Amino acid sequence: MVLKMLFVTWLAGLAAFVGAVLAKWEGRAGTLFKQRFVHGVVAAGGGILLAAVMYALLPEANKYLSVWSVAAAFIGGGVTFCIIDEWLAKKMSRASQLLAMLLDFVPEALSLGAMFAVNPSFGMLLALFIGLQNFPEGFNAFRELEDSKVSARRRLVGFFLVSFVGPIAALAGYYWLGDFLQTTAVIMAAASGGILYLIFQDIAPESTMRRHWTPPLGAVIGFVVGMVGHQLLAG
Repeated sequence: MVLKMLFVTWLAGLAAFVGAVLAKWEGRAGTLFKQRFVHGVVAAGGGILLAAVMYALLPEANKYLSVWSVAAAFIGGGVTFCIIDEWLAKKMSRASQLLAMLLDFVPEALSLGAMFAVNPSFGMLLALFIGLQNFPEGFNAFRELEDSKVSARRRLVGFFLVSFVGPIAALAGYYWLGDFLQTTAVIMAAASGGILYLIFQDIAPESTMRRHWTPPLGAVIGFVVGMVGHQLLAG
């Protein structure tokens, strides 16, 4: 069971590396088609994140916490992400997308590990959501770093190494949080608030194009992918 958990968590993290590889292959969004494609990928990531909040993180948090505790953790997560995002904008703007990806990847991987200890089926569902959201986030983060002095090869190596952060966090969650489901629920609710903040602060504004209406359809597609994945695994 532990090896299975580590493997699926690593695959979920590797999805960001695959997204970065696609961004390198795609190059700069010079043509209108490329611009629409890039905006569509951004929107798809937002749709998948929203599905993860609605179908995985919050429902599970509500099982172990009162509604007011979930609300408090949710707001706390949103405020925390807001503070961090403001700091990143001032200090490390070029790496903000990458660090934002880690900010939601790590708590989700912790939750995944804890859930594998008590409910492996939900752990698999959470791994699916993490992988689906990491793909567009890796794509966007790689493109955000294009103007940095770091070569494309080193950036790709960095994304590959990031994929191993997930198994480490999942292992910690499995052994340290498996018996503390209320703590895990707080992490899930807080991550949900932070994710919702990121959707409206960073993802939604970047997914639109003036006088072009197809890119935001990526959000619809991303949400449907998450919804179908939830129904297949939960059923």
